[in-house]
Amino acid sequence: MAKIAFIGLGVMGYPMAGHLANAGHQVAVWNRTLTKAAKWVNEYQGIACETIAGAVNNADFVVTCVGADKDLTELFEGPEGILENAAPGAILIDHTTASASIAERLARAADQRGQAFIDAPVSGGQQGAENGALTIMCGGSEAAFNRAAPVLAPYTRAINLMGPAGSGQKTKMVNQIAIAGLIQGLSEALNFAELAELDVTKVVEVISQGAAQSWQMDNRSHTMIAGKFDYGFAVDWMRKDLGICLQEASRINAPLPVTALVDQFYGDVQAMGGSRWDTSSLIQRLRRAQE
Repeated sequence: MAKIAFIGLGVMGYPMAGHLANAGHQVAVWNRTLTKAAKWVNEYQGIACETIAGAVNNADFVVTCVGADKDLTELFEGPEGILENAAPGAILIDHTTASASIAERLARAADQRGQAFIDAPVSGGQQGAENGALTIMCGGSEAAFNRAAPVLAPYTRAINLMGPAGSGQKTKMVNQIAIAGLIQGLSEALNFAELAELDVTKVVEVISQGAAQSWQMDNRSHTMIAGKFDYGFAVDWMRKDLGICLQEASRINAPLPVTALVDQFYGDVQAMGGSRWDTSSLIQRLRRAQE
Protein backbone atom coordinates (compact mmCIF):
# COMPACT_ATOMS: atom_id res chain seq x y z
CA MET A 1 0.00 0.00 0.00
CA ALA A 2 1.22 3.50 -0.86
CA LYS A 3 1.20 6.86 0.88
CA ILE A 4 -0.81 9.13 -1.40
CA ALA A 5 -1.58 12.83 -1.26
CA PHE A 6 -4.69 13.73 -3.25
CA ILE A 7 -5.14 17.40 -4.12
CA GLY A 8 -8.51 18.60 -5.42
CA LEU A 9 -11.80 17.12 -4.27
CA GLY A 10 -14.20 18.26 -6.98
CA VAL A 11 -16.84 16.12 -8.66
CA MET A 12 -14.08 13.93 -10.10
CA GLY A 13 -11.40 14.03 -7.42
CA TYR A 14 -13.70 13.32 -4.48
CA PRO A 15 -14.72 9.80 -5.59
CA MET A 16 -11.30 9.07 -7.09
CA ALA A 17 -9.60 9.74 -3.77
CA GLY A 18 -12.29 7.60 -2.15
CA HIS A 19 -11.45 4.64 -4.38
CA LEU A 20 -7.80 4.91 -3.33
CA ALA A 21 -8.75 4.93 0.35
CA ASN A 22 -11.12 1.99 -0.10
CA ALA A 23 -8.28 0.06 -1.74
CA GLY A 24 -6.27 0.38 1.47
CA HIS A 25 -3.83 3.15 0.54
CA GLN A 26 -2.89 5.79 3.12
CA VAL A 27 -4.55 8.88 1.68
CA ALA A 28 -4.05 12.48 2.79
CA VAL A 29 -6.30 15.02 1.08
CA TRP A 30 -6.14 18.77 0.57
CA ASN A 31 -8.78 21.02 -0.94
CA ARG A 32 -9.07 24.79 -1.17
CA THR A 33 -12.36 24.49 0.69
CA LEU A 34 -11.36 22.78 3.92
CA THR A 35 -14.95 21.79 4.70
CA LYS A 36 -14.91 19.59 1.59
CA ALA A 37 -11.81 17.80 2.86
CA ALA A 38 -13.44 17.35 6.27
CA LYS A 39 -16.53 15.88 4.61
CA TRP A 40 -14.36 13.45 2.64
CA VAL A 41 -12.62 12.27 5.82
CA ASN A 42 -16.00 11.61 7.42
CA GLU A 43 -16.86 9.34 4.49
CA TYR A 44 -13.52 7.62 3.83
CA GLN A 45 -10.46 6.43 5.72
CA GLY A 46 -7.79 9.13 5.52
CA ILE A 47 -6.64 12.48 6.85
CA ALA A 48 -7.42 16.07 5.86
CA CYS A 49 -4.48 18.47 5.70
CA GLU A 50 -4.61 22.24 6.11
CA THR A 51 -1.64 22.87 3.80
CA ILE A 52 -0.29 21.41 0.59
CA ALA A 53 3.09 20.91 2.24
CA GLY A 54 1.50 18.91 5.03
CA ALA A 55 -0.26 16.66 2.53
CA VAL A 56 2.66 15.94 0.20
CA ASN A 57 5.85 15.93 2.29
CA ASN A 58 5.68 12.24 3.14
CA ALA A 59 3.85 10.95 0.07
CA ASP A 60 5.05 8.33 -2.39
CA PHE A 61 2.52 9.65 -4.91
CA VAL A 62 0.94 13.09 -5.24
CA VAL A 63 -2.25 13.12 -7.31
CA THR A 64 -3.86 16.36 -8.49
CA CYS A 65 -7.25 16.88 -10.11
CA VAL A 66 -8.13 20.55 -10.53
CA GLY A 67 -9.52 22.93 -13.13
CA ALA A 68 -6.97 24.45 -15.48
CA ASP A 69 -3.38 25.58 -16.10
CA LYS A 70 -3.61 28.47 -13.64
CA ASP A 71 -4.65 26.10 -10.85
CA LEU A 72 -1.67 23.86 -11.56
CA THR A 73 0.68 26.83 -11.47
CA GLU A 74 -0.67 27.80 -8.05
CA LEU A 75 -0.48 24.25 -6.69
CA PHE A 76 2.92 23.19 -7.99
CA GLU A 77 5.07 26.30 -8.01
CA GLY A 78 6.27 28.56 -5.22
CA PRO A 79 7.66 27.84 -1.75
CA GLU A 80 4.40 26.34 -0.46
CA GLY A 81 3.79 24.28 -3.59
CA ILE A 82 4.04 20.62 -4.46
CA LEU A 83 7.41 20.75 -6.19
CA GLU A 84 9.21 22.30 -3.22
CA ASN A 85 7.58 20.09 -0.62
CA ALA A 86 7.22 16.64 -2.20
CA ALA A 87 10.07 14.27 -1.46
CA PRO A 88 12.73 13.26 -3.99
CA GLY A 89 11.54 10.06 -5.61
CA ALA A 90 7.87 11.01 -5.36
CA ILE A 91 5.73 10.53 -8.46
CA LEU A 92 3.47 13.49 -9.25
CA ILE A 93 0.37 12.49 -11.21
CA ASP A 94 -1.92 15.15 -12.66
CA HIS A 95 -5.46 14.28 -13.81
CA THR A 96 -6.35 17.85 -14.81
CA THR A 97 -7.22 18.47 -18.44
CA ALA A 98 -4.67 21.17 -19.18
CA SER A 99 -2.25 22.30 -21.88
CA ALA A 100 0.63 20.12 -23.02
CA SER A 101 3.01 23.01 -22.39
CA ILE A 102 2.35 23.15 -18.65
CA ALA A 103 2.73 19.37 -18.42
CA GLU A 104 6.11 19.62 -20.12
CA ARG A 105 7.17 22.48 -17.84
CA LEU A 106 6.15 20.69 -14.65
CA ALA A 107 7.86 17.51 -15.81
CA ARG A 108 11.15 19.38 -16.28
CA ALA A 109 10.82 21.02 -12.87
CA ALA A 110 10.03 17.71 -11.17
CA ASP A 111 12.99 16.02 -12.84
CA GLN A 112 15.33 18.69 -11.48
CA ARG A 113 14.17 17.80 -7.96
CA GLY A 114 14.52 14.04 -8.39
CA GLN A 115 10.76 13.59 -8.75
CA ALA A 116 8.77 12.26 -11.72
CA PHE A 117 5.74 13.91 -13.30
CA ILE A 118 2.98 12.16 -15.26
CA ASP A 119 0.27 14.10 -17.07
CA ALA A 120 -2.71 11.76 -16.81
CA PRO A 121 -5.98 13.33 -17.98
CA VAL A 122 -9.03 11.11 -17.78
CA SER A 123 -12.10 10.30 -19.83
CA GLY A 124 -15.34 8.92 -18.46
CA GLY A 125 -16.76 11.90 -16.60
CA GLN A 126 -18.30 12.01 -13.15
CA GLN A 127 -20.02 8.67 -13.68
CA GLY A 128 -16.72 7.02 -14.57
CA ALA A 129 -15.04 8.52 -11.51
CA GLU A 130 -17.80 7.33 -9.20
CA ASN A 131 -17.86 3.84 -10.72
CA GLY A 132 -14.07 3.46 -10.86
CA ALA A 133 -14.17 3.10 -14.63
CA LEU A 134 -12.05 5.94 -16.01
CA THR A 135 -9.83 5.79 -19.07
CA ILE A 136 -6.47 7.43 -18.37
CA MET A 137 -4.02 8.62 -21.01
CA CYS A 138 -0.53 9.30 -19.67
CA GLY A 139 2.58 11.22 -20.63
CA GLY A 140 5.86 10.59 -18.83
CA SER A 141 8.66 8.10 -18.37
CA GLU A 142 8.04 4.38 -18.63
CA ALA A 143 9.59 3.76 -15.22
CA ALA A 144 7.28 6.26 -13.49
CA PHE A 145 4.26 4.95 -15.39
CA ASN A 146 4.99 1.36 -14.35
CA ARG A 147 5.06 2.44 -10.71
CA ALA A 148 1.94 4.59 -10.98
CA ALA A 149 -0.39 2.35 -13.01
CA PRO A 150 -1.09 -0.22 -10.25
CA VAL A 151 -1.76 2.58 -7.74
CA LEU A 152 -4.36 4.17 -10.04
CA ALA A 153 -6.08 0.85 -10.72
CA PRO A 154 -8.95 1.37 -8.22
CA TYR A 155 -10.58 3.97 -10.47
CA THR A 156 -9.23 2.83 -13.82
CA ARG A 157 -10.90 0.90 -16.61
CA ALA A 158 -8.00 1.42 -19.00
CA ILE A 159 -4.65 3.18 -18.63
CA ASN A 160 -2.01 3.69 -21.30
CA LEU A 161 1.33 5.44 -21.64
CA MET A 162 1.11 7.57 -24.77
CA GLY A 163 4.65 8.97 -24.85
CA PRO A 164 6.78 11.57 -23.05
CA ALA A 165 5.43 14.39 -20.89
CA GLY A 166 2.61 16.24 -22.62
CA SER A 167 1.48 13.20 -24.62
CA GLY A 168 -1.36 12.47 -22.22
CA GLN A 169 -2.74 15.97 -22.63
CA LYS A 170 -2.43 15.83 -26.41
CA THR A 171 -4.28 12.50 -26.44
CA LYS A 172 -7.05 14.04 -24.31
CA MET A 173 -7.31 16.81 -26.91
CA VAL A 174 -7.90 14.17 -29.58
CA ASN A 175 -10.60 12.69 -27.35
CA GLN A 176 -12.39 16.03 -26.91
CA ILE A 177 -12.17 16.85 -30.62
CA ALA A 178 -13.84 13.53 -31.45
CA ILE A 179 -16.52 13.94 -28.79
CA ALA A 180 -17.44 17.46 -29.93
CA GLY A 181 -18.24 16.29 -33.44
CA LEU A 182 -20.09 13.20 -32.21
CA ILE A 183 -22.38 15.14 -29.88
CA GLN A 184 -23.22 17.71 -32.55
CA GLY A 185 -23.97 14.95 -35.06
CA LEU A 186 -26.16 13.10 -32.55
CA SER A 187 -27.97 16.32 -31.66
CA GLU A 188 -28.73 17.05 -35.30
CA ALA A 189 -29.89 13.46 -35.87
CA LEU A 190 -32.27 13.40 -32.89
CA ASN A 191 -33.63 16.85 -33.68
CA PHE A 192 -34.22 15.77 -37.29
CA ALA A 193 -36.07 12.67 -36.08
CA GLU A 194 -38.28 14.79 -33.84
CA LEU A 195 -39.15 17.23 -36.63
CA ALA A 196 -39.83 14.30 -38.97
CA GLU A 197 -42.40 13.09 -36.41
CA LEU A 198 -40.70 9.74 -35.91
CA ASP A 199 -40.69 7.69 -32.71
CA VAL A 200 -37.26 8.93 -31.68
CA THR A 201 -36.67 6.22 -29.08
CA LYS A 202 -37.43 3.54 -31.63
CA VAL A 203 -35.14 5.26 -34.15
CA VAL A 204 -32.27 5.15 -31.65
CA GLU A 205 -32.94 1.47 -30.91
CA VAL A 206 -32.59 0.70 -34.61
CA ILE A 207 -29.62 2.85 -35.62
CA SER A 208 -27.64 2.01 -32.48
CA GLN A 209 -27.32 -1.52 -33.87
CA GLY A 210 -25.40 -0.23 -36.89
CA ALA A 211 -22.60 2.10 -37.89
CA ALA A 212 -24.13 5.12 -36.11
CA GLN A 213 -23.62 3.54 -32.69
CA SER A 214 -21.43 5.41 -30.19
CA TRP A 215 -20.95 5.81 -26.46
CA GLN A 216 -22.80 9.09 -26.66
CA MET A 217 -25.77 7.44 -28.32
CA ASP A 218 -25.86 4.55 -25.84
CA ASN A 219 -25.50 6.72 -22.75
CA ARG A 220 -26.96 10.12 -23.60
CA SER A 221 -29.59 9.78 -26.34
CA HIS A 222 -32.42 8.94 -23.91
CA THR A 223 -31.60 11.90 -21.67
CA MET A 224 -31.28 14.18 -24.69
CA ILE A 225 -34.71 13.07 -25.89
CA ALA A 226 -36.11 13.81 -22.42
CA GLY A 227 -34.41 17.22 -22.28
CA LYS A 228 -32.41 16.36 -19.16
CA PHE A 229 -28.87 17.69 -19.00
CA ASP A 230 -27.53 17.12 -15.49
CA TYR A 231 -25.44 14.05 -16.25
CA GLY A 232 -21.85 15.09 -15.73
CA PHE A 233 -19.34 17.12 -17.71
CA ALA A 234 -20.51 20.72 -17.93
CA VAL A 235 -20.54 23.00 -20.97
CA ASP A 236 -18.23 25.48 -19.22
CA TRP A 237 -15.59 22.75 -18.84
CA MET A 238 -16.02 21.55 -22.41
CA ARG A 239 -15.42 25.07 -23.71
CA LYS A 240 -12.26 25.24 -21.60
CA ASP A 241 -11.08 21.96 -23.11
CA LEU A 242 -11.94 22.95 -26.67
CA GLY A 243 -10.05 26.20 -26.16
CA ILE A 244 -6.97 24.15 -25.29
CA CYS A 245 -7.51 22.02 -28.41
CA LEU A 246 -7.86 25.04 -30.67
CA GLN A 247 -4.77 26.69 -29.18
CA GLU A 248 -2.65 23.58 -29.73
CA ALA A 249 -4.10 23.16 -33.23
CA SER A 250 -3.03 26.69 -34.08
CA ARG A 251 0.47 25.94 -32.79
CA ILE A 252 0.89 22.81 -34.92
CA ASN A 253 -1.12 24.11 -37.89
CA ALA A 254 -3.84 21.43 -37.64
CA PRO A 255 -7.19 22.51 -39.13
CA LEU A 256 -10.17 21.94 -36.80
CA PRO A 257 -13.15 23.50 -38.63
CA VAL A 258 -15.83 21.32 -37.00
CA THR A 259 -14.33 21.70 -33.52
CA ALA A 260 -14.20 25.48 -33.90
CA LEU A 261 -17.83 25.55 -35.00
CA VAL A 262 -19.02 23.31 -32.16
CA ASP A 263 -17.11 25.50 -29.69
CA GLN A 264 -19.18 28.44 -30.94
CA PHE A 265 -22.35 26.37 -30.55
CA TYR A 266 -21.44 25.69 -26.93
CA GLY A 267 -21.07 29.45 -26.56
CA ASP A 268 -24.69 29.73 -27.70
CA VAL A 269 -25.70 27.17 -25.06
CA GLN A 270 -23.93 29.25 -22.41
CA ALA A 271 -25.86 32.32 -23.59
CA MET A 272 -29.07 30.30 -23.17
CA GLY A 273 -28.22 29.76 -19.50
CA GLY A 274 -26.79 26.29 -20.00
CA SER A 275 -23.28 26.79 -18.62
CA ARG A 276 -23.73 23.97 -16.11
CA TRP A 277 -25.74 21.69 -18.39
CA ASP A 278 -23.86 18.62 -19.56
CA THR A 279 -22.30 18.53 -23.02
CA SER A 280 -25.22 16.70 -24.63
CA SER A 281 -27.22 19.93 -24.30
CA LEU A 282 -26.19 20.97 -27.82
CA ILE A 283 -29.57 19.63 -28.92
CA GLN A 284 -31.31 22.41 -26.98
CA ARG A 285 -29.73 24.99 -29.25
CA LEU A 286 -31.39 23.30 -32.22
CA ARG A 287 -34.74 23.04 -30.43
CA ARG A 288 -34.67 26.71 -29.52
CA ALA A 289 -34.10 27.56 -33.17
CA GLN A 290 -37.49 25.93 -33.94
CA GLU A 291 -39.38 28.04 -31.42
